[in-house]
Amino acid sequence: MSNKILFISSEVHPLVKTGGLADVSGSLPASLQSLKQDLRLLLPAYRQVMEKMKNTRTVATLSLTGAQKPVRILEGKMPDSQVTVWLVDSPEHFDRAGGPYGGLDGHDWSDNAFRFAVFAEAAVALAMGRCQLNWTPDIVHCNDWQSGLVPALLSQETNRPATVFTIHNLAYQGLFPWETFAALKLPQTLWSHEAMEFHDMFSFIKGGLVFADQITTVSPSYAKEIRTPEFGYGLNGLLNHRVKQLTGILNGVDYNVWDPAHDPLIPYHYSNKNIGNKTRNKKSLQRHFGLEENPAIPLIGMVGRMVEQKGIDLVLATLPELFENPLQVVIVGSGEKRFEQSFTELAGHHPGQLGLHLGYDEQLAHRIEAGSDMFLMPSRFEPCGLNQIYSLRYGTVPIVRNTGGLADTVVHASKENRKDNTASGFIFQNATASEMAAAVQQALEMYSHPRLWRRIIKTGMDQDYSWQASAQQYLEVYQRASRKLSKHP
Repeated sequence: MSNKILFISSEVHPLVKTGGLADVSGSLPASLQSLKQDLRLLLPAYRQVMEKMKNTRTVATLSLTGAQKPVRILEGKMPDSQVTVWLVDSPEHFDRAGGPYGGLDGHDWSDNAFRFAVFAEAAVALAMGRCQLNWTPDIVHCNDWQSGLVPALLSQETNRPATVFTIHNLAYQGLFPWETFAALKLPQTLWSHEAMEFHDMFSFIKGGLVFADQITTVSPSYAKEIRTPEFGYGLNGLLNHRVKQLTGILNGVDYNVWDPAHDPLIPYHYSNKNIGNKTRNKKSLQRHFGLEENPAIPLIGMVGRMVEQKGIDLVLATLPELFENPLQVVIVGSGEKRFEQSFTELAGHHPGQLGLHLGYDEQLAHRIEAGSDMFLMPSRFEPCGLNQIYSLRYGTVPIVRNTGGLADTVVHASKENRKDNTASGFIFQNATASEMAAAVQQALEMYSHPRLWRRIIKTGMDQDYSWQASAQQYLEVYQRASRKLSKHP
């Protein structure tokens, strides 16, 4: 069954990216379209997006409450795909130097509530067919707090489309004070505990959690975790109340982008049939970071944000001890200044063992996946995680904590799992420095047995986490959303 889907996201790779939401929004729509769905992708017209989207045309002009000037809807195509993109072009809100949520100084834009309220208002106009585009969706699929207002506003409409809301990370909720809510001129009914008020704040994410017909999140384990006080951020009661509408669907990955057999961003290609060139990628990576070019020395890679969620403090606490082994570590990431500073100091003390690149570099991220022997992800929580899935495909054995999507994708190299050829990595239970260090030591011990190590690599490379199965699950969620809407219009 073909649906008309309006897919709403605040970031989409390769146009604009701060994290995994962009990767999902870049690849899931294309997978849905390949399943014969009629899809439009809606995104703010940030300056950096406009620089990459050259061939756009104006298809509608809207007068919106939150915008002083008319807002244009621009239409174009995603790079390297046939997915149609609609851009909400409101220069006062989106034409700025910096990222999608904050300025070059690293601070959030002070008017984010107004920016994403305008984005939501435009989405509702498109969803309700008020733009004379001869296309109205059956399904509106929203992602994270930046589009959480959309299901709330659509709930006030008659003959509305069905709505689906996906939680990519419940820690980011879009919380703003009462004064902001008042200034947004939204329906007063939204300021209540049953709607979007949350401990005297206005919560954008609650718009999706309360009003969407179906809720999804990005792994089965995370769907369970967010219903507990530890991971629910005060919203676990609401999520338990709506548990029948909550589904965990594991993120897929785009193997057109992430596959060592044809990845244009790595120096040497290889596959699970012929893994020899992985060593050449390793030597190239060692050279890049000024480390000894020795394939026998185990090399651990990390790519990600330097924040406590990612367990970066555990890495800092254990590296000095781990460096007593013959070991090299390469890290690409940025985040809290205190962590960046500590890693810079540590790299100064261990110049032959720690390679550090502060900031994000897409090509270097690919090279780390291709050149490392192991990939470390000690996250305190990880809704899905994509790097561990990339690592499996690149023959880079993941060392992860038992949480969220990490638990759903990596099988611990216990004796039993090695025996039945399901072992693909190393898992530790608790977010402590000692448990993480023990898991790394276990991996280093296994690395010293090449035959056993190669079997773990091969098991990982044989896994298939492409979007096809996940996209099919989304179609089932869309059906449930439509059925729920038809019962309660």
